[in-house]
Amino acid sequence: MSARILIVDDEKTIRDTLSTVLEEEGFQTDVAESGEVALQKIQERDFDLVITDLRMPGMGGLELLEKIKLMAPQTSVMIITAYGSLESAIQALRLGAYDYIVKPLDFDDVLLRIKRLMEHRELVQENKILREAVEEKYSFSNIIGESPAMKRVYRMIQKVSRTKGNVLITGKSGTGKELVARAIHFNSPRKNKPFVAINCGAIVDTLMESELFGHKKGAFTGATQDKDGYFKVADGGTLFLDEVGEIPLHLQVKLLRAIETGEITPVGATEPIHVDVRIIAATNRDLAREVEKGTFREDLYYRLNVIEIKLPSLSERKEDIPLLVHHFIEKYNRELNRHIRGVDNETMKILMNYEWKGEIRELENVIERALILAEGDIITPQDLPANLVRDAQYLEDTPTTLKQAMAQFEKEHIRKILRETGGDKEKAAQLLGIGLSSLYRKIDEYGLKE
Repeated sequence: MSARILIVDDEKTIRDTLSTVLEEEGFQTDVAESGEVALQKIQERDFDLVITDLRMPGMGGLELLEKIKLMAPQTSVMIITAYGSLESAIQALRLGAYDYIVKPLDFDDVLLRIKRLMEHRELVQENKILREAVEEKYSFSNIIGESPAMKRVYRMIQKVSRTKGNVLITGKSGTGKELVARAIHFNSPRKNKPFVAINCGAIVDTLMESELFGHKKGAFTGATQDKDGYFKVADGGTLFLDEVGEIPLHLQVKLLRAIETGEITPVGATEPIHVDVRIIAATNRDLAREVEKGTFREDLYYRLNVIEIKLPSLSERKEDIPLLVHHFIEKYNRELNRHIRGVDNETMKILMNYEWKGEIRELENVIERALILAEGDIITPQDLPANLVRDAQYLEDTPTTLKQAMAQFEKEHIRKILRETGGDKEKAAQLLGIGLSSLYRKIDEYGLKE
């Protein structure tokens, strides 16, 4: 182990002996004969652990502990105490000491306690790193896209993350609904509580009530023990109901009651259980139409649809395709240990013109496949599926360079927005996310005055 330990004791024998024992076990040690000297050393370098005597001339162990907690809160402290000062040792624990060691020192016991502490510190650090990685991964800023449609999604995520309201995410399969749900959770006050995701379409109807609300032992054949449902597991956090439109009509009543009252009743139980859960639901169905057809309860629809976030399809945000391609190349370079630099112009032209029925998920799969097959450091059309190359429809005047291709797409997109706004340039500029003067300049540049 390479942990750095500072030993503070006014008795030289204890300092030197403990230092020798710890260094033989692979620790780096330093010593101080007083609390004042110890503080000076802590100011000069970082220590993982300080082992200090409780009673010393001048600054005692308790005062040193308090100063360490202010100066270097990441440093753990162990107190050396005599039998007669156990009450003070307990006080030290209340002030933030990790542990105390009773004199006379049993070096085997000391080593065991230090090793346990170091294992605990490593676990805490790993959990912190993992939590930060998860939060970074699901930060809304990592949802790829600079199109006006995606910028509207970002603004919605920022707003709803701070609230407790239920959210309904709509969009085609593969548009990233779960990624948005996780971004909302990990940017909310509930981020340190569970995020539980379930695919309602993947659960057998007969088991769905038990999966959602749990069951008691003996409630039905095969219920050999009590089981918590997803609502209970998500208590305090967020429950993501993917494909919520697949929930059977008879269970929609119980789901509505759980949302309205914050109470669930496990199958076979007689008493309800209180839960605090935020609901984020997602669907690729038109739930309003399902309500009209009578296959989805209207009251449940309005309970879920407090705030709706509609995710655009890839055809509505084609200008984001180059960004997504770059993102997936970086991702799979790391995962597959490849060194692909990008795609050539012909490949980008194909990707821009292909009709992505499987949305972003299909694009990601295509890029992953291309990285596996690519022989050089640039992805070419031969690295793409043959049907994709065949089905990609080129415009007759498709340009050859990427810059020309993006300019042509920009021209057509501005033309489309101007049509949708009836020629209202102020509204068009807002939708495009550019200034009015920039829009006028592009209208002149692309000859769109008509």
